[in-house]
Amino acid sequence: MSEAAAATPGDVRKQVLGVTDGKMAMWIFLGSDGMSFMGLIAAYVVLRINNLDNDWPSPGEYLGIQLTAFNTFVLICSSVTMVKAFEGALANDVPKLKKYLLLTILGGASFLGMQVYEYNHFFANTHGVDGADPFRLFLSGIWEGKLIDGEWAWSHLKGSTLFGSTFFVMSAFHGCHVFSGVVYLFFIYIGVCNGSWNKNRIEIVGLYWHFVDLVWIVIFTIVYLVETKVPGSS
Repeated sequence: MSEAAAATPGDVRKQVLGVTDGKMAMWIFLGSDGMSFMGLIAAYVVLRINNLDNDWPSPGEYLGIQLTAFNTFVLICSSVTMVKAFEGALANDVPKLKKYLLLTILGGASFLGMQVYEYNHFFANTHGVDGADPFRLFLSGIWEGKLIDGEWAWSHLKGSTLFGSTFFVMSAFHGCHVFSGVVYLFFIYIGVCNGSWNKNRIEIVGLYWHFVDLVWIVIFTIVYLVETKVPGSS
C-alpha cells in the first residue's frame, strides 16, 4: 500500500484535545471500563479481607496457577505482537501489519481457549492438585464430595461461598473483553486485507488490547498469586 493510500481521511479527521475523535472516544471508553474493573477488584479485596475468619480458600490450593501463569504470558506476548503490528502500520508495511495482527488474534484466541479449559476442569472436578479431594467451583462457592457408586455426592461447602462467585465474575468479565478484542482485531485484519485501513484505526485497537492485557495482569496477581493469610498466623 502506498503512503497516499494509507493516509486515508481517518488519519486527518477532526481532533479533540490534540488527538483524533476516535482515539479520544476510546480513551473515554477505557476510562469508564477501567472503573468497572476497579469496582470489581475492590469488591473482591474487601470481601476477601472480611472473610478470612470464614476460611477463605487458598488460591494456590484450588486455582490452576501454573496454567494461568502460562496463559498470562501468552496474553503479554500478544501485546508485543500488537506493538509490532502498529510498527508495521507506521512504516506502511502491510505484510508486517497483517502478520502481527494475525499473531495477536491467535494469542487472544489461545488465551480464551485455555480459560475455557480451566473452567471445564472446575466444573468436571478434575482440576484438583495431587492428593486433594475432588472439588467443584461454582458461582456460590466450593463443594467437596465423594465418589459413591460412580456418582459424585456433594456433601458440604468448604470455606467462603464468595470465593467462587468473585472468581468467576472477574475472570469471565475479563474474558468477555478478550473475546470482544479478538472479534475487533479480526475485523481490523479483514480491513487490512481489503486495503481499507489507516494508522489511526490500528492505534485505537492497540489501545484497547493493551488495556485488556494490563487489567488481566492485575487480576492474575490479586486473585491467583496473593495467598490468603490464615487468621492468627504470624
